[in-house]
Amino acid sequence: MENKTNYIIEEPTVTLSMHPKKFAMWLFIVTVVMIFASLTSAYIVRQAEGNWFEFQLPPIFYINSGIILLSSFTMHWAYLSAKKNNLEMVKLGVGLTTFLGLAFVVAQYFAWGELVKIDVFFVGNPSGSFLYVLTGLHAAHLISGVIFLIVVLFATFNYKVHSKNLTQIEMCTTYWHFLDGLWLYLFLFLSLNN
Repeated sequence: MENKTNYIIEEPTVTLSMHPKKFAMWLFIVTVVMIFASLTSAYIVRQAEGNWFEFQLPPIFYINSGIILLSSFTMHWAYLSAKKNNLEMVKLGVGLTTFLGLAFVVAQYFAWGELVKIDVFFVGNPSGSFLYVLTGLHAAHLISGVIFLIVVLFATFNYKVHSKNLTQIEMCTTYWHFLDGLWLYLFLFLSLNN
């Protein structure tokens, strides 16, 4: 009589994993989303209470929106170039994105000057205070994005960004697109609620 033993072979389960730095970046993005969601919610609540100075956003805000949209295209172009090992185009794309990011910050400074010309100040009516806080906080995050771009640019010049090593440029691209999307949200929010 044959002894037949049934063996159960367990298949390894596939775990969902993410690079620890990417995970940390996503946690950071979630916290930034929560900060801006709470600020825009507070904006709506405070606006409903009255004593709200209404004004139109100066035209430079539209220019800023164009600058940041263009920077999203140059960043994505740099990322696609990295996937194809076209390092010269990566350098150009990241360099252009860095320039456009700095141009946005400078233009934002001039936008605040335009707000002062129409009597919208940081101190005084809450509508101005909210506008400066929202745009200033976004500018601070954008400066962190520009620093990240500079780090990626140096890594590219040192041949550390290529199709076999995309983590850094993937993270930078994700963060930059997030900042662009955040600005578009703020711009639309402020345009519709002023």
